[in-house]
Amino acid sequence: MYQYDQYDQTIVDERVAQYSDQVRRRLSGELSEEEFRPLRLQNGLYYQRHAYMHRIAIPYGNLRSDQLRMLGQIAREHDRGYGHFSTRSNIQYNWIKLEETPEILRKLASVQMHGIQTSGNCIRNITADQFAGVAPDEVVDPRPWAEIMRQWSTFHPEFAWLPRKFKIAVSGSKEDRAAVQIHDLGVYLERNEQGEVVASILAGGGLGRTPIIGAIIKRDLPWQHLLTYCEAVLRVYNRYGRRDNLYKARIKILVKALSPAKFAAQVEEEWQHLKDGPSTLTQEELDRVSQHFVPPTYEKIADTDASYEKHLLDSRAFARWVERNVRPHRVPGYASVTISLKPRNIAPGDATDAQMEAVADWADEYSFGQIRVSHEQNLILADVKKRDLYALWEKAKAQGFATANIGLLTDIIACPGGDFCSLANAKSIPIALAIQERFDNLDFVYDLGDLSFNISGCMNSCGHHHVGNIGVLGVDKDGSEWYQVSLGGEQGNGANGARLGRVIGPSFSAEEMPDVVQKVIDTFVELRIDGERFIDTYDRIGIAPFKERVYASRQPAHA
Repeated sequence: MYQYDQYDQTIVDERVAQYSDQVRRRLSGELSEEEFRPLRLQNGLYYQRHAYMHRIAIPYGNLRSDQLRMLGQIAREHDRGYGHFSTRSNIQYNWIKLEETPEILRKLASVQMHGIQTSGNCIRNITADQFAGVAPDEVVDPRPWAEIMRQWSTFHPEFAWLPRKFKIAVSGSKEDRAAVQIHDLGVYLERNEQGEVVASILAGGGLGRTPIIGAIIKRDLPWQHLLTYCEAVLRVYNRYGRRDNLYKARIKILVKALSPAKFAAQVEEEWQHLKDGPSTLTQEELDRVSQHFVPPTYEKIADTDASYEKHLLDSRAFARWVERNVRPHRVPGYASVTISLKPRNIAPGDATDAQMEAVADWADEYSFGQIRVSHEQNLILADVKKRDLYALWEKAKAQGFATANIGLLTDIIACPGGDFCSLANAKSIPIALAIQERFDNLDFVYDLGDLSFNISGCMNSCGHHHVGNIGVLGVDKDGSEWYQVSLGGEQGNGANGARLGRVIGPSFSAEEMPDVVQKVIDTFVELRIDGERFIDTYDRIGIAPFKERVYASRQPAHA
């Protein structure tokens, strides 16, 4: 992992001191809330329905064990004993007192963390593949490039006041696990015929009120020009992005209005003023950052282990957990483990202070002291020996962290929704809990196979509902909470890339939602062929059979 140097630490420490004085002035009345608002947002502090929410950056989803322990400590000492891991690979605390936020940032700074650029119209936390560096299908490790872009974008004076927030994702694998196509700017890293690293750049992706899949605007970009080309993209957006309408200010609106081809042409023209300039990357700079991402010292061990194989045969529950939560590793004898944050009766993405500290201990014992956070709101130990998997599973069970549901219906992606967020039209968590309760038979859920279920409490789509196989959007109907259902979305892992789901029809009340989902699942079960995935059955039969079943005995009162 990247380690702060003296310059990084000084910047973060000075920001803490600056913010501490801003809070002092706000509490004394020297600053009004209107004056204070942009200052707190620059440090990731929002005011929501009931209290302040503090969002902390986890760059490209990578954590050290000491950092995760600190996150647990903050949850215990400054929140209500838990934190929420979001779809941006960040962590959020929902019950924060303003006067305690400087101390929170001081504690974070002591372990090289902060809340900078987790809010505001700037470049937000850059995300990447949670299995970076260990995935067998990886072509280029995206983490050094994500770190280079993080350093370049942090406090970049030209991009501190963009028309709207700006999100970047980087992937270097054959399978896109970073949902690159639904970001404002996406980077696919690969190697050309000469073995040199090149990039395909996407622009104009995003969900929210106007969901759009990003378009490739540049192919085979030599790695040396990654920053200058991305800077050109941001300059064009900064100059021409709309600032007169909050709902039309994202880069996707600009790209769509111009067309990807015309937008790319404007970027190319702007790039000519930046190409080969000071931001051109050098081998020296790449080496400086890459040294923080060298592989750990793996043991030379056999890919099979007798005790591990015996446990697979003796324990059906362990075997199922391995099948759903354990992924292949590029080094023989190792595996990557996803720890599900989606057990029954728990809000998706939540983890208690004790659970965070337990995972930190497991990371030290089994995975070189490192943890990953996925945009699916789970935690990952990327480097576990196969012979240690059974011991890890038993410890995970004791913490309620051994649910074998990764990629299944109950591995629900959800934003906090109306329980906390002041922007939400409806609650997300009660719907997620109701679905977990309805489908609490793990054998049945297991037999359904891969099926993504995403919930957002409003059109901002923080739960990525547009790209769920089953997507749920909370909507306001005459002051009441209703839910719109869509089918057929994909986040980009499939061969056909990301795609947006289709709304099946009029919305439903919260009480109806478990039955609605049950009818969708029943239709799938009845019509699937030869163990098809949900998305394959949907592609084959279309939306009509699902819609017919869901609305067969219902006369909706709301459109």
